Amino acid sequence: MPDASLIESPAAVMAVLAGIAAFYFWLERATGWKLFQYLIPLIWIYATPVVLRNVGVLPESSPSYDVLRTFGLPVVVVLLLVSVDVGAAVRVMGKGVLVMLMGTAGIVLGAPIAYFLVHRWLAEDAWTGFGALAGSWIGGTGNLAAAAHALGTSEEQFGLAVLADTVIYIGWLPLLLVSKNFAAKFNRWTRVSDDRIARMEAAAAAEVKQDRPAVFRDYLNLGAIALSVTWFAGWLATRLPEIEAGGETVISTSTWVVLLVTTLGIGLSLTKAKSIPGSHELAMAILYVFVARMGATASLSGLAQAPVFLLGTAIWICIHGAFCLAGAWLFKVDVHSAAIASAANVGGAASAPVVAAHHRESLVPASILMALLGYAMGNYLAILTGHLCRVVGGG
Repeated sequence: MPDASLIESPAAVMAVLAGIAAFYFWLERATGWKLFQYLIPLIWIYATPVVLRNVGVLPESSPSYDVLRTFGLPVVVVLLLVSVDVGAAVRVMGKGVLVMLMGTAGIVLGAPIAYFLVHRWLAEDAWTGFGALAGSWIGGTGNLAAAAHALGTSEEQFGLAVLADTVIYIGWLPLLLVSKNFAAKFNRWTRVSDDRIARMEAAAAAEVKQDRPAVFRDYLNLGAIALSVTWFAGWLATRLPEIEAGGETVISTSTWVVLLVTTLGIGLSLTKAKSIPGSHELAMAILYVFVARMGATASLSGLAQAPVFLLGTAIWICIHGAFCLAGAWLFKVDVHSAAIASAANVGGAASAPVVAAHHRESLVPASILMALLGYAMGNYLAILTGHLCRVVGGG
């Protein structure tokens, strides 16, 4: 590797990271390539800086990386959570939310089972990669990044988590889409009442509202709120004790920061701050620059573990699927709701609407609400999942 990178200026580094994120979303929109339905922009936004860093274009370390890690990630968490509306999701999806919670339980409990089966062939810290991936599979990309920060996930393990997230998604999404073809048989098996879908669609129509476009003062308000929460959480985290168990740090200062901004963000969703438009869009813009930052600090040394890591995650997703099926049968839920519930977990707010549109277009807004529930739970449960993996691995 070259001693010095081609780009060293912090401003130039930030420009490259933002440019990479912007380019792939532009390319997806401009070309309409079906490739991006499976190899989503996330994987390219992560992988391109990996290559640029390893060939000496981007530096190994930069003040830009530190700023994004210290301030960018907590701001993203706050902005994603401030718009969560638990009540609306429950009103529309009803027992479908319980199926999502069953799927979430499958992720939390399936991870240590899968990890126990494969951990002997993985690196000692692979449990942190499983914990980070749990964040994505419970909530979304923001939870993936937040859980990785909280668990101290190495760049190599983060890369494996991103790879597994993409590969499993490629196989899982078609299954959720094709499940529509078995709606009649599935609904008979789960004993769905005849009027359930009609009631859901009526509830969805009642929740439809037209949000006004965001204006500059909205972004100022959101920035002030998110940065204030980030500052307060960072200040308080340094005054809280680190918690150890079995000689291992379970809750570090970084973990406290993630837990605090998550809790405060959910608290803000119960206030008028929830009505400020633009929070999700602003959060996602920052988040994808942060993902590019993670790629820029990664190396290629962890790829040798990829086959075993992927095997473990394949076992894991099957356990999640079994829990979703059990939930659908137990709560007498239709195949549309079950597929959306799984997509809200594994694919998050980006994929749940795709599955909903294929199954029942009237449920697209409700699918987004359900995915936002995952954002609210993701950080707490991903940290728990990571440590469950650590325990079964003998750590």
